[in-house]
Amino acid sequence: MNNEKEKKYSYAVIIPTYNNDKTLRSVIEEVINYVENKKQIIIVNDGSTDSTEKILKDFPEIHQLHFSKNRGKGLALRKGFKQALALGFTHAITIDSDAQHLPHNILDFIKASQEKPETLFIGSRNMKSEGVPAKSSFGNKFSNFWFWFETGIKLTDTQSGFRLYPIFLMPKKWFTTKFEFEIESIVRSAWKDIEVKNIPIDIRYDFEDRVSHFRTFTDFARISVLNTVLVFMTLFYILPRNFIRNFKKKSFKDFIKEDVLEGEDSPEIKAISLAIGVFIGIIPIWGFQTFAALFIAVSFRLNKILTFAGSHISIPPMIPIIVFCAVKIGSFVLQTNHKFGDFSSLENAKNHLFEYVLGSFILAIFVSFTIGLLTFSILKLKAKK
Repeated sequence: MNNEKEKKYSYAVIIPTYNNDKTLRSVIEEVINYVENKKQIIIVNDGSTDSTEKILKDFPEIHQLHFSKNRGKGLALRKGFKQALALGFTHAITIDSDAQHLPHNILDFIKASQEKPETLFIGSRNMKSEGVPAKSSFGNKFSNFWFWFETGIKLTDTQSGFRLYPIFLMPKKWFTTKFEFEIESIVRSAWKDIEVKNIPIDIRYDFEDRVSHFRTFTDFARISVLNTVLVFMTLFYILPRNFIRNFKKKSFKDFIKEDVLEGEDSPEIKAISLAIGVFIGIIPIWGFQTFAALFIAVSFRLNKILTFAGSHISIPPMIPIIVFCAVKIGSFVLQTNHKFGDFSSLENAKNHLFEYVLGSFILAIFVSFTIGLLTFSILKLKAKK
């Protein structure tokens, strides 16, 4: 890495703390060994009621923020980020004050960041290590799954508090203030096209002085509520936004070549994905077709781009054709003889509606099966060649 790039980026170390006086001093002293200047360290005292404030008086060179009462880890980190930016730092490394993290890994974070300065790095713990609580292992798997669902990124650890944030790129406004902030920060950073990656770190759990303030029921409930909101935003805004961006970047020719013919999925998955999208696009759920298509694609691990594309069979020029064919099919099946488009009475309107609904499902099955079968045949033929 050249000197110019190393000078361009600067790293603060943020230590949020709340009633960890048994371990705080040793954590600070260890961190000092791995920074060039003590002024790189920012301590956020989140309203501690023990001897934390007394301990911090022994470190006057370190930047300190003190809350009069406990506000939550999320707010402590947010204030730490704001202070780091005000001091001219571009990146912030966060490390817990309960001594579970080993400060020598700070050098690993900085090295990784100097190679990829626009990446958010999360320390990946060995969850099979001795002393790791079972609830931590379960919570991590739970969090990893929802992070993947919300961003499409697979990580081995999304709950570790030992991280490096490219704060100069991240959103400036946040909504959460407790432990769930660590989920919000990485999801919304990923939504902002910031790469999120793991790097291995060392941990220690099996020592008497470690104190955790994570409240199993309350904080897990808050995280669950946050994930519910993030999933909603993912399905209704982020995925449609991303697909529209991708479509704008590609010509129709490139879409066919890259996503249909040369994608990584098997011909079966591609054909089913496109067929499901077409089916969703034809059935009468106007306004919810994109949501339904993406929800099914994500849930069943289909090709999201092809499912999304198929659902757009109901673009405005096609809507009259779809409605007309659906009504005609419904009328044929029900053996009704009234004139198409006759809404002179409420009864006729009801008949048309029932014909349309029934006919649209029949039409959706036929068209989606045909397109799916045709797509599968073309892809298998291409594979043989």
